[in-house]
Amino acid sequence: MLGREAEESAVLTVAQLMCAAARTAPKARGMDDIETRILREEKERLANKMEEIGRQYDVPFFIRDADNVRRSLVVVLIGTRITPHNLSPCGFCGFANCQEMQEKGGICAFSLNDLGIAVGSAVSIASLHHIDNRIMFSAGYTALRLGLLPPEVKVAFGIPLSCTGKNIFFDRR
Repeated sequence: MLGREAEESAVLTVAQLMCAAARTAPKARGMDDIETRILREEKERLANKMEEIGRQYDVPFFIRDADNVRRSLVVVLIGTRITPHNLSPCGFCGFANCQEMQEKGGICAFSLNDLGIAVGSAVSIASLHHIDNRIMFSAGYTALRLGLLPPEVKVAFGIPLSCTGKNIFFDRR
């Protein structure tokens, strides 16, 4: 196996380990609402849509991030369903209780916290294996718009992975 083949294989293995880390990350009340997916062939479609959104809404960082997605080997998606955790007293979401949150279309703070912990666990795996990565709101937002995660997933992040002599996620335009 040539060096480049070994590096690509390592990146795919790390992506799989990242999904496992997201799955096993601690979650409030033990409720697992996390969904993961690894994009390889679909990453060009993701990058194209990111550029489209960047132009449509005049957000240049979507276009910049699309370039990073294209140059990466894979993109790990990590998202969450929004499930009320029915903790009382709470109100972290800004509403009086879970019922009011649901009626008014709010988002459970515990679901978002669990997502943050899962993403942190996943990128720690990439870091431990010296695989360059970047957490991207833009990639997660676009993946949801493309339906790359189940429809009940409401918030997601994309994490492109790269293994090159220079980290592609630094010195970005």
